[in-house]
Amino acid sequence: MDPASFEAAYYRTCYRDYARHNPPRKLRFYARMVERSLAPGVPRRIHDIGCGFGDFLGALDASWELCGSDLSAFAIAQAVARHPRGAFKVAAAAADPAPFPGAFGVVTAFDVLEHIPDLDAVAAAVSRQLAPSGSFLFAVPVYDGLTSPIIRALDHDPTHVHKWPRRRWLEWAAAHFRVLDWLGAVRYLFPLLGYLHLTTRLLRRHTPSILVACRKGP
Repeated sequence: MDPASFEAAYYRTCYRDYARHNPPRKLRFYARMVERSLAPGVPRRIHDIGCGFGDFLGALDASWELCGSDLSAFAIAQAVARHPRGAFKVAAAAADPAPFPGAFGVVTAFDVLEHIPDLDAVAAAVSRQLAPSGSFLFAVPVYDGLTSPIIRALDHDPTHVHKWPRRRWLEWAAAHFRVLDWLGAVRYLFPLLGYLHLTTRLLRRHTPSILVACRKGP
């Protein structure tokens, strides 16, 4: 994966409305997911892989120790400026050694894994970083179900290297972690109406993306 693919030009083309793609209600939902997944006694310390501008971390309360990494030096510069409470570093998702020492209660990767060629290396890196009973949460677009033609038509991001069905993502997660839960999500920025962010369990087999909560094995 070429780091140059994710610098300022990438955000100007694929995420030129970054703030509108990440409204507070979406970030609060992610924060609630993190809280629900947290096992008793694990550290309230989180590493957001592919953190972008760091806005999700900024939505967490003051009880959390915040760490974020991203392949993009441009994104990390934005995160440092926006969220001085956090620690941010330029690093690849499967970096070994990890960009931050010590164990995390939670590792997240929202809209990141579809960009990374070697997912098994990412799983190994996440496992190394998690404390015992630590949680791993991720969100990815999926290319099956009733919405498959729509997501394929709307996906113009050339850095998406995995256009998988949800079953394959769930199998990948189960091969490396214990899957706690997963939800379907509908997420789309309407030019005039704003950002739609809906999550569902009932229709999760047909949504254009999924959110998955896992725990470090066994």
